[in-house]
Amino acid sequence: MTKNGSGTMSRVKRPTMADVAAKVGVSRALVSLVFRNAPGASQETRDRVLAAAAELGYQPDSAARLLASSRSRVLGVMMTVRNPFHADLVEAIYPEAEALGYDILLSASAPTRGERKAIEALLAHRCEALILLGLGTNAEPVYLDEIVGRAPIVSVGRRIEAPGVDSVHTAEAKGIRLAVNHLVGLGHRRIVHIDGGTGPGSSERRRAYRARMRTHGLTDELRVLPGDHREESGARVARQLLDEPELPTAVLAGNDRCAIGLLDVLARAGVSVPDDISVVGYDDSPIAQLSHIDLTTVRQDVPGTARAAVRTAVERLEAPDRASSEVVLDPELVIRGTTAPPRVGVESKPA
Repeated sequence: MTKNGSGTMSRVKRPTMADVAAKVGVSRALVSLVFRNAPGASQETRDRVLAAAAELGYQPDSAARLLASSRSRVLGVMMTVRNPFHADLVEAIYPEAEALGYDILLSASAPTRGERKAIEALLAHRCEALILLGLGTNAEPVYLDEIVGRAPIVSVGRRIEAPGVDSVHTAEAKGIRLAVNHLVGLGHRRIVHIDGGTGPGSSERRRAYRARMRTHGLTDELRVLPGDHREESGARVARQLLDEPELPTAVLAGNDRCAIGLLDVLARAGVSVPDDISVVGYDDSPIAQLSHIDLTTVRQDVPGTARAAVRTAVERLEAPDRASSEVVLDPELVIRGTTAPPRVGVESKPA
């Protein structure tokens, strides 16, 4: 906005494709070819058009371009608010999509905005395929069938058994086996698992924990405490454990966020990690890597997951009738400072 001669504000006219064409001395149709990256213009002309557009501050109208095209070349991504692992995935998804000629449109689910509404928003913006991060266990099968009829789906983090739905996820059981083996190898027996509730991968992690404890002959030490993938659940479990006569020697949290909540309450209570209790997370989120957190955790392959999700979506667009696929990526145990052998002969909480 600028002031005109009378002192009132007037709107500055946005540069148009016609302005770019006039500045270069070519037709508007030729400028359109350049911005659509279509054949018909020499490299010299393309360079001149792009230079003129930059000088004028011209930006192509993406919405108008989509309306004129039968394809949007946009992949919709549903993520969860306040989930750092989803944020890492989104950051890695962008370059993978751009490399294949696709844009990304985000829509978030939250306590105040359900998954169905988040998905509908993506469909309303003509997304060709949907990449759903951490689809909840309460997702309605009938509704998923409806979506598949409107756009291909790639479920990331949770295996969905539905025709036309592809899945990309970590080998959850392997990750838990690595974590339990590490703790048992250090000498831990009383290993508690904080359940991830309905979070992605939680049921697989819970089953794997129980199976691995039994394999190590620790059936009597099995203990699964209810929780979810938020810091609050870890804090709640920490307070519960502190109220008991003695602490377990190790805790395997449902994910890193849960582990962070647990660590916070333990630290405030004067419990030393790992001297008094060892803690393992899951995800290897950026906060787990901070020096004052230094969390032992199970790393999920973020770049590999993003690459597989985008390529699976594009492959489905190119071959709509192919059978559903499942891509499973290997996890990695990252050992840091929150795990150590249990102190011999110390079974009660520190004074």
